[in-house]
Amino acid sequence: MKLFRSVVFVLCILHLPGQACLAGDDKREADFAESINKTMTIGKAVWLESEGKKFLGLYTETEKVLGHGVAIIVHDMDSHPDQQQLIYGLRTLLPEHNWATLSLQMPLREVGVEKEEYYALFPEAAARIQAGIDYVKGNGAGSVVVVGYGLGSLMAIYALAEQAADIKALVAISLPVPTTENKAAQTLAFIKKVKVPMLDIYGALDVPDVTASARERRLAAKDNTGYRQIKINDEGHAYLHDEGLLVKRVYSWLGVTAGAALATK
Repeated sequence: MKLFRSVVFVLCILHLPGQACLAGDDKREADFAESINKTMTIGKAVWLESEGKKFLGLYTETEKVLGHGVAIIVHDMDSHPDQQQLIYGLRTLLPEHNWATLSLQMPLREVGVEKEEYYALFPEAAARIQAGIDYVKGNGAGSVVVVGYGLGSLMAIYALAEQAADIKALVAISLPVPTTENKAAQTLAFIKKVKVPMLDIYGALDVPDVTASARERRLAAKDNTGYRQIKINDEGHAYLHDEGLLVKRVYSWLGVTAGAALATK
């Protein structure tokens, strides 16, 4: 089974013909959407479509008439676009600092699968990220950035490496690098392809595939002059001690780095 998973990862990521990537769990997505629609108090639900499938997005407007732009937010595995606590904090607090947000539902696998089982869904995830970018661009967004968390940050890295998306910056929170050699090499190759300014931010007590790969990620991004890596002390993967500090690091970096990119546009 382990060998099969590795083969599926390679075939799906490299888009080799003759291999159908595994389908996501539509029932889980529908259950999340139903729950979110019942409890959401900030923002509005929008339904987007990619590859013939509708999926949920949560759009929250900036409080300023002239904001910086829109941040596309991509959640971690086994979760949803209103994930407590971090994704909710990002999607609701960034608008207070001049960034509207569009938090996207990524494709899901069934409950209990390992992280590697999600790799086959990366092409579908990339299509959804592009659909989100197209949506906000079509509604007048002049500038778009992408903020990914956990496996969502790896999905975002993959999406931007595989397609020339029109974005100004990328924030990768707790970006994992798989421990197996071939998957690690593919992930680092994706990082090397990212040319826009990139913030690589993680907790000192984060999960092993994040903390152990910090140096490798820096080396992979060495040719990107807009790359910066930040370690937040005393925080684990969930950022339970001070979520606000992480959000502040994100909007502060976006305000300076993405703002500079916009100024030279």
